[in-house]
Amino acid sequence: MEAKRRTEEMRDRVVLGEFGVRNVHTTDFPGNYSGYDDAWDQRRFEEAFRVDVIREEGDALEFDMVGIDAAIANAFRRILLAEVPLRPGWGCRPGSCGGNACVMGSGEGPALCQPLRAASGIGREAQVPTMAVEKVFVYNNTSIVQDEILAHRLGLIPIRADPRLFEYRNQGDEEGTEIDTLQFQLKIKCSRNSQAAKESSDPNELYFNHKVYSKHMTWVPLGNQTDLFPDADFRPVHDDILIALLRPGQEIDVLMHCVKGIGKDHAKFSPVATASYRLLPDITLLQPIEDEAAEMLQKCFSPGVIEIQNIKGKKVARVANARLDTFSREVFRHESLKDLVRLARVRNHYIFSVESTGILPPDVLVSEAIKILMGKCQRFLNELDSVPME
Repeated sequence: MEAKRRTEEMRDRVVLGEFGVRNVHTTDFPGNYSGYDDAWDQRRFEEAFRVDVIREEGDALEFDMVGIDAAIANAFRRILLAEVPLRPGWGCRPGSCGGNACVMGSGEGPALCQPLRAASGIGREAQVPTMAVEKVFVYNNTSIVQDEILAHRLGLIPIRADPRLFEYRNQGDEEGTEIDTLQFQLKIKCSRNSQAAKESSDPNELYFNHKVYSKHMTWVPLGNQTDLFPDADFRPVHDDILIALLRPGQEIDVLMHCVKGIGKDHAKFSPVATASYRLLPDITLLQPIEDEAAEMLQKCFSPGVIEIQNIKGKKVARVANARLDTFSREVFRHESLKDLVRLARVRNHYIFSVESTGILPPDVLVSEAIKILMGKCQRFLNELDSVPME
C-alpha cells in the first residue's frame, strides 16, 4: 500500500519540501508505470477535462482548467499574450481583402473570410489587432521625463478604437493617412494657482495641470476622418493613467500617431494585460495540530487557508481553503511544525488569471485563444496528412 501511495503521489502531485521541490516532471507516459494504462484515450480525456469559471469582475477573469499537461497550459497562456485569434469581423474591413465571398461584418457565413480560410492557417490578419501609439512627435517637452521615456509611456496606453475601421500601415511609410492612422495630441502646461493659501503645501492646491493624465490626450482627425467617423469616440481606455508630473513653467506638447498591430509585433498591441497560471495548492495535515501549535500554524499561511475550530475545549487546526495559499513555505522554519504538514500542488489542475487591457472583455479573449489553439492543432494534422508516406 505504501508503494502504491508513493506512486500515486509521484504521478499526481508536485511536492514542496524544505530544501527543494519533488516530482517536478510529468512521468505518466505509456510504459513508465507497471499496472497503469497511460496510453492516450480521447474518451478518458473528455471525462477528466473541465473548465470552471471562478470569478469574473470587470476586466479580470479567474478560471480553472483541469485535466491537461503543463505544455498545453503554457501554450494557452502564450496564445493569450500574443496570438488572440480573429472573431468574425476582425482583421479586415468588409470586402477590403478582395474576396468575392467576403462576409465580414455581415453576421453570416464562415468565421474567417475565404482568402484567410484558404490559407489553411492563422496568419497576421487572423489575430485580434489593436491600435497603439507608434510614433511620437515631440514639439516641446520641458518636464523631467526624457523624450524617450515619455514616448514609451505613451505607447503603452491602451486606445479605445475599433481596429476593423483601419488598415495596417505599410512597412516604410512615414506619413500616416486617414485609413491607417489615428492622431492624438497632448498639449498641457503647468501654472501656479494665485488663489492658493500661502501656508498650503499641497500641489493640488498650489498648481494647475501639474498631473498629466491620459484624459488629456485628444483626438485630432486626419484627412476626412471627421466625415468617415462622425460618431467616433476615439480615446484612451482609461482616463486616469498618470503620464508625467509638472511644475510651473513646464509643458508637454506632442503629437502621436496610432497604428494597427498585433501582440507578436509588440507587447503594446496585446489586448491582454496579464495572463498567468499556477497549480492548485494541496495542503495536508499529517496529524492533529492543537492549541498553541494550531495558532502558530495559522500564521504560517495566507489568511483564510487555515482555520481554528473549538472541539471539546481544544483549538484544532484544519485546512479551510488551500487555494488561497501562495506557498511561502514559512512552516518549514518551525521545527515543531515542519514534519506535521505536507505541501503539494495538484499536477493537472491549473488556476488561470487573465486581465484585459479593457479593449476586449476577458471572456472573449479566453474563448478566442481556445479557437486559435484548435486551429493550430488542425493545421498540424493537415501538415501530417500532406506528407507522403513511403
